[in-house]
Amino acid sequence: MSLLNNILSSVYRVCVPGVLGQRNIGTATTPLYFKLTQVVGGEPLKKKKRLDPQIIRQREERKKRKIEKQIRRLEKNAGQLKPVDELEVPRAIIKEIDIRKKPVVTISGEEMDKRAALNKAWSAYKYQQHRAEVTMIDQAATARERALEELREESEELWLEAVQIDPTLIPFKAKGPVLTPPIPEYKSPDGEYINVTRIWE
Repeated sequence: MSLLNNILSSVYRVCVPGVLGQRNIGTATTPLYFKLTQVVGGEPLKKKKRLDPQIIRQREERKKRKIEKQIRRLEKNAGQLKPVDELEVPRAIIKEIDIRKKPVVTISGEEMDKRAALNKAWSAYKYQQHRAEVTMIDQAATARERALEELREESEELWLEAVQIDPTLIPFKAKGPVLTPPIPEYKSPDGEYINVTRIWE
């Protein structure tokens, strides 16, 4: 065993440059134990079968004919649009089209002027209403700020109480179950459905 170690250590020193000193290489379970790699199950490459050029030509022509057939089918149906059921008008409505037609109403110039004047008056009224609401809100906000400033000058504690949010201003109560109870003998759907999509060719 010592002879084997000496031979292996000399081989290691020769093969691995820059290693100083003698190292013992053994078969123990140390970092320097012998290890075999896994067997690679390789096999020689299979030779490609040489096909007859006539067979290869026939296959290519078959593919070509199949593609040409698909092209002809697409060209034949090119002018036909795919029908959309949601956009089709029912036949009953088509039959009642004369009844459903509304008569064309011609508006005179005086009526158009009257409608335009009414529209202008309504716009002016809504504008004045909006301005009055904005002015009222500004006045209320200014009065509130002035009152808070005067209250702060009088007492800091009262001012702190006044600026706190009052939870009773917007009372909100909600009462109900936190979890929905299970429905007895309920069979949950497993995702099955019936596909009724039409296939148009």
